[in-house]
Amino acid sequence: MTPAARIASAIELVDRIEGSRIPTDALLAEHFRARRFIGSKDRGAIAETVYAYLRRRGQVDWWIERQGWGRVGTTARARMVGLLLLERKAAAGEIAHLFDDGPYHPRRLNPDEQGIVEALAGKPIAHPDQPVWVETNYPEWLHPHLVAVFGDAVGREMAALDVPAPLDLRVNALAGTREQAIASLARDQIRAVPTEWSPWGLRLDKRVALQTVDAWKSGLVEVQDEGSQLVAMLLGARAGMRVVDFCAGAGGKTLAIAAGMENKGQIIACDTSAKRLEGATVRLRRAGVHNVERRHIESERDKWVKRHAGAFDRVLADAPCTGTGTWRRNPDGRWRLTEQDLAELVDLQGRILDSCARLVKPGGRLVYATCSILAEENEAQVERFLAAHADFRAVPVADAWPAGQPNPATGLEAFPGPALRLSPARHGTDGFFAALLERAA
Repeated sequence: MTPAARIASAIELVDRIEGSRIPTDALLAEHFRARRFIGSKDRGAIAETVYAYLRRRGQVDWWIERQGWGRVGTTARARMVGLLLLERKAAAGEIAHLFDDGPYHPRRLNPDEQGIVEALAGKPIAHPDQPVWVETNYPEWLHPHLVAVFGDAVGREMAALDVPAPLDLRVNALAGTREQAIASLARDQIRAVPTEWSPWGLRLDKRVALQTVDAWKSGLVEVQDEGSQLVAMLLGARAGMRVVDFCAGAGGKTLAIAAGMENKGQIIACDTSAKRLEGATVRLRRAGVHNVERRHIESERDKWVKRHAGAFDRVLADAPCTGTGTWRRNPDGRWRLTEQDLAELVDLQGRILDSCARLVKPGGRLVYATCSILAEENEAQVERFLAAHADFRAVPVADAWPAGQPNPATGLEAFPGPALRLSPARHGTDGFFAALLERAA
């Protein structure tokens, strides 16, 4: 493909992303499946351009508005022109060459788009006048919520969420050791280094197609952010226990829990999506996990919960959330999120947490977790829960962490409070929150 054809394909994709709630990676996969003539290098270049657009949209919009073109500058084409000028440092003549109406090329610039080119040519993407929400590319309405969590460090924290995430793997202890996984990956010319916090974690220095790698095909490794691994570790599930992963999805944390339990005991993986649960089947089989029962439930108030009240040693409530902690991987999420979304999710999380509490046996433990960085979904949820459930108490993560393991809940970089809060700026993980709640014996 020519550079212009790649830009045309990226604009087509961005148009779909802007009007959809489907995750960007899924839309990219669908787009390329339907266009198998697009080669791997072209696919990589198009995807890179799409993600650059999503990561820099706030700054591009700021410049377009500042130069007086905000009225016409919010189309995918106008923003792409802005990205090419500001982030890619394209010259005005290069833009005209890319938008030349050639076969499979973008159509020629209209007068408004040409005005944007003239206004932005030669400008840097960063500017001292940009407020922190522009500089680090998130909606202005979220700024007070983020300052409430991070205070003066909000710029540093959000800048870390504006950088692409590394590729983390979890070594499947049922299939081998971390050293064996490092050696196996090396045979496929993949360099992996141990992660800082998780005893199962590996971090790769580049992104690779794992489906062709022996360590992945044999079930020795799974893709899982280090922060997600730490949430599973906090649950403290041991061999022989009865455990519920209440919002299991495709089973990432279920797999980690099963490995920690040495395949002994019972795990019930619940989800309201039968499709997501079905997707876990292949992963469970590849990992050699056989102590998991998949359970489709209609809602958080499914009758199954009432029938199994007080029956489980450990319950994980990895609740649906805004996903603000995953913006390194999913930059589209920052532009789709609305205040109404936040309010609806907070209400759903509260209902899920209350329902999960019923499953915990006396003396058992419940972990409430999100991949959000917002206090409304995290600390505020736990405070509400504890006020309504006198038979539960919060167990400080600093006290409950496995002996001998580096503890991200302590030290200079730790967030205050009894819960586990992780961020890319402080811990090198996605943004996660997890609270450990224990029922009275």
